[in-house]
Amino acid sequence: MTSRTTNQADVIPLRPLPTADPAPRDLPREPLWRDLVGEVLRRERQAQGRTLKDVSEASRISMAYLSEVERGRKEASSEVLAAAAQALGLSLADVLALAGERLVSPTAARTRSRSRSLGTAGGHRSVRTAGPVRPTGPMGGVLLAA
Repeated sequence: MTSRTTNQADVIPLRPLPTADPAPRDLPREPLWRDLVGEVLRRERQAQGRTLKDVSEASRISMAYLSEVERGRKEASSEVLAAAAQALGLSLADVLALAGERLVSPTAARTRSRSRSLGTAGGHRSVRTAGPVRPTGPMGGVLLAA
């Protein structure tokens, strides 16, 4: 071994290298949580006919920051989201549930399209066991199906 080879190091790229087989283009991009929450806040504010300034003052959040949250540019803390929700007459749970509903729709559609491409009927795969399910552990027997 020469001194030239001992001084070399492996270089690890910061970003993953592109793969030869990119993800299929027909599948929608997974939405970001901050985009979904921002859409919910903006939609609710506009449905109430309220201005950004009005909600900003009621929630004690700067107008610029609230605007960034609504546009999905900022990842708001739970305290900020709770204040914005309260200013809109909602609970934090309401805002998160509405955002969750929007998250489930694209995910469910993607799962159905993958299931169909795998040749499964109705988007579900049947699970067959070789024998009876026996309870194990404190929670009993649990059968998970994908």
